[in-house]
Amino acid sequence: MADVVEADPNSLQIPGDISSAPSSPATARNECSITPLTPSPSPRVEVRPRMACPFLVVVAIDFGTTSSGYAFSFTQDSEAIHMMKRWEGGDPGVANQKSPTCLLLTPDLRFHSFGFAARDFYHDLDPEDARHWLYFDKFKMKIHSTSDLTMETELEAVNGRRVRAIEVFAHALRFFREHALKEVKDQSSSVLEGEEIRWVITVPAVWRQPAKQFMREAAYLAGLVSPDCPEQLLIALEPEAASIYCRKLRLHQVLDLSLQPITNGLDLDGSRAFDSSFRQGDRYIVADCGGGTVDLTVHQIEQPLGTLKELYKASGGPYGAVGVDLAFEAMLCQIFGEDFIQSFKAKRPAAWVDLTIAFEARKRTAAPGRANALNISLPFSFIDYYKRHRGQSVEAALRRSNMNIVKWSSQGMLRLTQEAMNELFQPTINNIIKHIEELMAKQEVHGVRFLFLVGGFAESAMLQKAVQKALGRTCRIIIPHDVGLTILKGAVLFGLDPTVVRVRRCPLTYGVGVLNRFIEGRHPRDKLLIKDGREWCTDILDRFVSVDQSVALGEVVKRSYTPARLGQRKIIINIYCSATDDVTYISDPGVRKCGTITLDLPEPGAVGGAGGGVPERREIRATMQFGDTEIKVTAVDVMSNHSVRASIDFLSN
Repeated sequence: MADVVEADPNSLQIPGDISSAPSSPATARNECSITPLTPSPSPRVEVRPRMACPFLVVVAIDFGTTSSGYAFSFTQDSEAIHMMKRWEGGDPGVANQKSPTCLLLTPDLRFHSFGFAARDFYHDLDPEDARHWLYFDKFKMKIHSTSDLTMETELEAVNGRRVRAIEVFAHALRFFREHALKEVKDQSSSVLEGEEIRWVITVPAVWRQPAKQFMREAAYLAGLVSPDCPEQLLIALEPEAASIYCRKLRLHQVLDLSLQPITNGLDLDGSRAFDSSFRQGDRYIVADCGGGTVDLTVHQIEQPLGTLKELYKASGGPYGAVGVDLAFEAMLCQIFGEDFIQSFKAKRPAAWVDLTIAFEARKRTAAPGRANALNISLPFSFIDYYKRHRGQSVEAALRRSNMNIVKWSSQGMLRLTQEAMNELFQPTINNIIKHIEELMAKQEVHGVRFLFLVGGFAESAMLQKAVQKALGRTCRIIIPHDVGLTILKGAVLFGLDPTVVRVRRCPLTYGVGVLNRFIEGRHPRDKLLIKDGREWCTDILDRFVSVDQSVALGEVVKRSYTPARLGQRKIIINIYCSATDDVTYISDPGVRKCGTITLDLPEPGAVGGAGGGVPERREIRATMQFGDTEIKVTAVDVMSNHSVRASIDFLSN
């Protein structure tokens, strides 16, 4: 096998003449079509996306930070979306059809259970046994917060043991696969083959390419689809899925929080009835307020087909409901001491999980202006452990802490006053509102008529009231009735027709490093490379796409590459990205290597011309798509017109 040569421009042959236009084959022959420094528009070709859905059934999995679920639809009857059946277990008073995102592995690392079953079993374990079992919850956040995500990234269970993250995600996806398939088969008259099912997995829109690829790899590992049929699995962006569902809503399916009170369907001045559906050209924001992240997307409904066009790149951050839980934990540390809380979590992991569940259940009922305090039961083992650990009662600790907003009740409960709840919610809610306000101030977002609040955290009265107060005069604030299931239903619709979002905005600038003719006075001397008597400037960023650039579905960027030497079997090209567009060199601040494109070069046949002359230099034409939810690459050997194996990797960086 010939050696793999990294397509670093400095190590490749340079074409003889670079004065011609960048699209001519002569210039496009080097590793990264040498382009002039003046930014030229990327060569673009429109490819008409496939409309028909070649699958019999679409199954969507909404893999959330705090809760997860699945739904499906048969393509012959695409109006009917089947929600997953209610499972074993469940919290009293919560009629949610989703299940908590928690996973339990046995002490020898085998899958035991997921969801309510995992939670309940772990809760019932003897405390000594529980320390050997691996319980994971809210583990999705780790994928968002890890800057150098790889297949080897590890997750820590509650007991401190570590497991590869990809395996934890694969266990959860395998669980969903088995449940969903059983339910689909129960409702289907025909026998379904694996390749007749299209799977959709939702991820936050603010996730970068490595995290999306990670989800795909986990799905391959879980056996949802084979890596040989990548098109059978779609990655859907959560707020985008919600948007696809929301654009079809009618008045009776939503709650309108807007400050202008509506009487009998009329505005107070009586001038117009509330238009219950969207019009072509309407612009709206979807704020997906989930457990882990808040994700914002801005869409416009296009004529004539009602397709969606993204107006501004997805934004957001880790401002989900988990922030309130972390604030509660910080409050406990303030009262009882951080060392005690850490010790309690390590020695009594199941009781700690109990305490967090008790808080989450009460958190749902928190509302502004609530007169009475919220009671949270402390597990007996917490009270007992504190007394043994500190030699005094929980009540004494509360008194000593001067925390006036938290009281102790004789029934063994913490009483959180309204001030305490405000203190826990406020930082997270303020972050969300600040983010929406910053987005609305952008030029591209002017004229937004609606703000949809979706996701589990959108059910919170605390969040609803705060958003209404801050933004109610700017636009209409709409909450779908089934707010927690909006993304799931939208993900099914996306699987039925992935072409519904026609234009997206690039979240980052992407490109490769190339050589250009060195120009004295314009290029710095430290970038000068002399090769075959010619002066070249190294490290210039050849942009594929720019941050916040509009890219239509099916639009492609083409580049041609040539192996550096005969007999080479692979070309590897580094991809660089930047959050801004004012960059010139791949060495500029803020530019980082984020992935690689690998082009496999098959053995050429008798390549020589008539009479077996000198073999031609080969040209591999790579085609990249940036308008989808994931970046895709295909390649062709120009000489033989055969497809070349091309892959793009953001994980082994």
